[in-house]
Amino acid sequence: MTAEASNPVERARRMLARPGAWIDQQDGRYPIRVGGDRRSRVSLTLDEAGFRALVADPGLRGRANGGWTARPTADASAPAPGRPGILPGEIMVMEADGRMTPRAGNLGESPIAWLARRRDASGRPWLTPAEVAAGERLRQDGELAASGPSLTMRWDALPRSGAGSAARVEPGDRALSAATRVEAALNAVSPRVRAFVVHVCLRSSSLQLAERELGLRRRQGKTLLKQGLEALAEHYGIG
Repeated sequence: MTAEASNPVERARRMLARPGAWIDQQDGRYPIRVGGDRRSRVSLTLDEAGFRALVADPGLRGRANGGWTARPTADASAPAPGRPGILPGEIMVMEADGRMTPRAGNLGESPIAWLARRRDASGRPWLTPAEVAAGERLRQDGELAASGPSLTMRWDALPRSGAGSAARVEPGDRALSAATRVEAALNAVSPRVRAFVVHVCLRSSSLQLAERELGLRRRQGKTLLKQGLEALAEHYGIG
């Protein structure tokens, strides 16, 4: 048996690519089913870490009847000439009013992953590993928050944590917990920088688009994003 075949996350990714496959949540575990409801057979069961890996790749979106399906992917066999890493597809982004809506985007890499490969005039990476990790962690929590039953979310109007409960955790509760982590992380960023971090890390905007939407001067966004990622890395205790 190959290493990939024995990896439950890789097996889960292949299963979710099948028509009718979806991931459920039961008693803190994540069974993968092929069929319309919970009476369908369980093909594989993942733990929390495996579920988070699927949130990151290929990405998940909520089902009308509960659970999640894999985000649709594009054919990566023939990327456009001169555009390595570009995988056209549909991504969920946060609009200015807080709504999560589908938009055409690149499934190949996030804006932070793209920036991680950029270098300054001296040939040094523009972002430190800690800054990259912090930005990606915020993005992943944002995607998990958006995978809940409701696609309406405002990072400035989320319920605060602290109301403990002995009830079984539901998928919506996990999405809300992720949203609360996003709010806590954004609160660690100065108000001057927060909007730019939201645009790039949570709305998947490029630097140029975020600058234009926020009325900033060209290249001003690089400084703001760098400051925001430094604050996030400190908040997460990374580096």
